Amino acid sequence: MKNKNIYILLSVIALTLPFKAQALSNSKELEGEISLSGAFALYPLAVKWADEFKKLHPKVKIDVSAGGAGKGITDALSKVVDLGMVSREIHPEELKKGAFAIAVAKDAVIPTINAKNPKIKELLQKGLSQAVAKKIFVTAEFTTWNKVVGVSGSIPLHVYNRSDACGAGETWGAFLGKKQEDLKGTGVFGDPGVASAIQKDPLAIGYNNISYVYDSKTKRTNPGIIPFPIDVNNNGKIDPDERFYDNLNLLIRAIASGKYPSPPARELYLVSNGKPTKPAVLEFLKFVLSKGQAFNNELGFIGLNNQKLSANLEKLK
Repeated sequence: MKNKNIYILLSVIALTLPFKAQALSNSKELEGEISLSGAFALYPLAVKWADEFKKLHPKVKIDVSAGGAGKGITDALSKVVDLGMVSREIHPEELKKGAFAIAVAKDAVIPTINAKNPKIKELLQKGLSQAVAKKIFVTAEFTTWNKVVGVSGSIPLHVYNRSDACGAGETWGAFLGKKQEDLKGTGVFGDPGVASAIQKDPLAIGYNNISYVYDSKTKRTNPGIIPFPIDVNNNGKIDPDERFYDNLNLLIRAIASGKYPSPPARELYLVSNGKPTKPAVLEFLKFVLSKGQAFNNELGFIGLNNQKLSANLEKLK
């Protein structure tokens, strides 16, 4: 009887082995390659997402490169990369060409000046109104810092603009009622390039994405560069409720609450040519819209609300 029971047990084990092998086969570890290119604005966050995703899926290779939103959308539509990083709204003609856009975060473009500007005290008190910004970046009527603060003198003003097709330039232009190509100034490639130019020039003004102005660890501004606060209500001074630039957390809350104007606040996108079909790409996007959102604030970005996240996840089904 004992031998018979052993025989039955061995027979059951033998029958279940194929099913166990099939289950192991079905749970095969995710593999593949994912390529991203585009907006400098989204680059730091995309790198973080890639690093965290690879911890969960070590057999997936991810390449992330910056080059501007224009490059990102072009690379995505031509299928040079799986996902283009785009820091502006998607144009109707791009949608007609097959652009499939997923909103993944929110941040803002902010006007920036050198921390050693000779008129720094007056500038921080007065702020930058939309009208004055137009006279600096669009019509070039204001060529001295004295005109900006409304006093006599001839301290020159050096304007820096982006030379590459970028979401930051388009967004800053939109804030001024113009396009990127309408903006004046010395052209500099990339967000890091503009930030570096401003840090080296006490007479500089430009615009940057948040992650190139603030240190994500200390939450303070990087050496030599500070935000030029926007006079949102155009009353010629920065009021208490317009003072939210002292640290990164304050600025993030101001953007999330709408105190910082939009534009230049904006949503950031990952774009593909048509709905993605590669399993690795789909899983990466699902990760970005779920666990990945936990890293947004850490790096100076704003996470999307649950309603928008759910809508974007639905688009991937």
